Amino acid sequence: MARVAFPFRRILSVNLTARLSPRLLTHAGIALLAGAALAAITANGPVLAEDAAAAPAPPPDLSEAVLTDPHNIEIGKAIWEEQCTHCHGAKAYPGKAPKLRPARYKPDFVYHRVAKGFRGMPPWEELYSQEEIVGVVAYVKSKQFSP
Repeated sequence: MARVAFPFRRILSVNLTARLSPRLLTHAGIALLAGAALAAITANGPVLAEDAAAAPAPPPDLSEAVLTDPHNIEIGKAIWEEQCTHCHGAKAYPGKAPKLRPARYKPDFVYHRVAKGFRGMPPWEELYSQEEIVGVVAYVKSKQFSP
């Protein structure tokens, strides 16, 4: 009898001969692949809805009391001088970043821009904590700020 070429023969460890139809061999191969894929997907346990969609962090407190707290303003000033002046400072004009007009901005807008970035500005939420970003917002919105 003639042997049928079957790519899964070694995996199944079966001596396949012409008595088995090619259609049966195809179905067996598909079942084997589907089983392997299912085993790979579920190897780490079931995927829960909580795992798939991590809850976003609650919005920060940007109340007047937080924004006028001298401690927060000092945190923001230190970060501003260390990081932000490279693009937004007086020495950066004209050029790298637009001139800031904090009187026009609402605190949540500033927070979102600093945390998430915008156009050429990188997001800073992975480098700075929420408290530090709130400090930057407090400093930018404070009377001490001068771009």
